[in-house]
Amino acid sequence: MMNCKQATRLISESQDRTLTLAEKMSLKVHVMMCSGCKNFSLQVPFLSKAMKAYAKGYGKNISDEGQQ
Repeated sequence: MMNCKQATRLISESQDRTLTLAEKMSLKVHVMMCSGCKNFSLQVPFLSKAMKAYAKGYGKNISDEGQQ
C-alpha cells in the first residue's frame, strides 16, 4: 500500500508527466482514504498554475510591492 510520501511525490510528478495506470490507481486508492493527501492533490494544480503565471511575469507587481 502507498504511503503519504509516495503519494505526494506522485501528485507532484503528475503535474509534469502522465502517470502510469498502476500509479494512477494506487494514488486514487490512497487519496480516497487520506484527507491530507486529498487536500494536497487539490492544492498542487493551483500552486502549479500560480507559479507558471508568476514565471511569465504576471507576478511582477507582487514582488515589487514586497521590496518596498
